[in-house]
Amino acid sequence: MSAAYVVGDCWTMTRRELAHWARQPVQVLVGLVFPVMMLLMFGYLVGGGRAVDGDYVDYLVPGMLALTMVFGLEGTMTAVTQDLNKGVIDRFRSMPMTDGAVLVGRASADMLQSVVGLLLMTGVGYAIGWRANGGFGAFLGAMGLLLLLRFAMLWIGIFLALVAGRAELVQAVQILVWPFGFLSNAFASPDSMPGWLGAVVEWNPMSATATAVRELFGNPGGEPGHVAAAVVWPLVLLAVFFPLAVRRFGRLGK
Repeated sequence: MSAAYVVGDCWTMTRRELAHWARQPVQVLVGLVFPVMMLLMFGYLVGGGRAVDGDYVDYLVPGMLALTMVFGLEGTMTAVTQDLNKGVIDRFRSMPMTDGAVLVGRASADMLQSVVGLLLMTGVGYAIGWRANGGFGAFLGAMGLLLLLRFAMLWIGIFLALVAGRAELVQAVQILVWPFGFLSNAFASPDSMPGWLGAVVEWNPMSATATAVRELFGNPGGEPGHVAAAVVWPLVLLAVFFPLAVRRFGRLGK
């Protein structure tokens, strides 16, 4: 099977997912607006900035960008389980199509939406006073780290959706996303937390990405040496969950 054939199948599945945007604009808009609402809420209503040196908004925006990359996997899980329950994936598997093209298409479309979401969030961040002070190259590097985290989380979501198989079970799994996202340094410095809790927060992969992008943006809360951790953590998650998702997909119906 030629590389062009594989790429063509994956692009066809990506276009299928993108076509859903036109038919479900409200769902797409909600996914983009919800992180903005979270940013404004924590920035103006409940944000305190305990143990944060400098402007709290400059600390908060990078954390919210990282949190947005984690929260998006619920939509991925829901879409995959819907295709499973409707028999769509079974029909695709019966066609002369590259194995895994459905999953790659889903992930590619979600990554495009993540890029749009990041651009929207950074625009809102600039509107409320946040600034990236690390230069254009560092800005692109921070965006790359955020999208790498998002890519890893997507494959976790795809695998969990394939395992769950039903929307009811997906809702139960989604509940676990919230502790993972909030048990991080997105909103507050670990220095303001009890020792044991701060240690847990420091080990959260999302915290590594948030700290690294703060460093690249030149914002409060950035610490040297976290860029490597922000690369290693997502790669480890990908090394575990990408093959698990592909293997699980290959065993559907067996």
